[in-house]
Amino acid sequence: MKLAFCLFKYFPFGGLQRDFKHIAEVCLKRGHEVFVNTMFWQGDRPEGFNITVLKPKGLSNHQRCWNFSQMVNEDLLKANFDLIIGFNKMFGLDIYYAADPCFKAKIYESRGKLKSFLPRYRTYIALEDAVFNEKNNTQIMLISEIEKPKYIKYYGTQPNRFHILPPYISKDRIIKDNNLSIRKNICNKLKINFNNFLLLTVGSSFKTKGLDRSLKAIAGLPENLKNKTVLLIIGEDEPSPFINLAKKLNIKSRIIFLGGREDVHEFMAASDLLLHPAYTENTGTVLIEAMAAGLPIITTEICGYAFHIKKADAGLLIPSPYKQQDFNNKLAYMITSDYKQKWKENGLRYISENDFFSMPDKAANIIETYAKQKRNIRT
Repeated sequence: MKLAFCLFKYFPFGGLQRDFKHIAEVCLKRGHEVFVNTMFWQGDRPEGFNITVLKPKGLSNHQRCWNFSQMVNEDLLKANFDLIIGFNKMFGLDIYYAADPCFKAKIYESRGKLKSFLPRYRTYIALEDAVFNEKNNTQIMLISEIEKPKYIKYYGTQPNRFHILPPYISKDRIIKDNNLSIRKNICNKLKINFNNFLLLTVGSSFKTKGLDRSLKAIAGLPENLKNKTVLLIIGEDEPSPFINLAKKLNIKSRIIFLGGREDVHEFMAASDLLLHPAYTENTGTVLIEAMAAGLPIITTEICGYAFHIKKADAGLLIPSPYKQQDFNNKLAYMITSDYKQKWKENGLRYISENDFFSMPDKAANIIETYAKQKRNIRT
């Protein structure tokens, strides 16, 4: 089959982007042709991917997204593809991979209904409507059950259009044995005392992932703990606002920015705790990856995958509504708790007993099934 994959931007460290790549690679291995349309591509180009980088006009990001959607819709309809699969909301999709939360719900439920009249918000709501409107037939691969009732509420989307996918991590994320040697190697490279408490945060949107909350929690530690604590920060984002905040909190010497990296799982294996106090998070694959590396977790309960942490007993959740002191107290407790080994063992056991590896194949199954149905309708 001839398959068209569409996404606004590709860079190696984004969760949506990694999912796209894994699904497209499975389709390629099954003998299908893979064509990719995007506005931006960073990193290696996988062999077999036919990649087209489009440059839509527009002064603002939302205008470029709108124009890209229009361009792709017009071009792909003429090219006679068997299926058009989108990883961002846009026109003309046969299948949409829903990595992002419901935008309209976010606006309306945050007392920001008036924002929906502004051009930026009107544009993104219109692109979302192009996928989820009850008059459309776009099939939706959903990775968070939390969002399903929101789309049904705001767009009247028929429940049978949703196809639930499990969380996905690569099997090479599982690290059980050589944590100490990995930790020694990383501590040597970064010139960190091996006996420090190593905290880790991962995510390319520092604001959304709650990095400010993590910095405040570290600043709130008792002096004897704070002076032995180091926060490793992995992700591609602008660090300067958070460096300034760390300076104000007198903890700049306790944080290290590492940029985007391919070896995140090694840092997980080397660390003592994952901090993920996100403001909003549709899923949170990083939580599953942390369990696979034997890393205890503290995260906000609003994350889509936070329930896995509670179910596994692999860490602690920060309840809603969020209170900084809750986070501060839980962090201080977890750093010194004798239960850390139990959280680690529970997480590893949970990963081994559940399905976290089949998502790309299940997504490819949905793509093939719907392509056949579409072909039968045509004939």
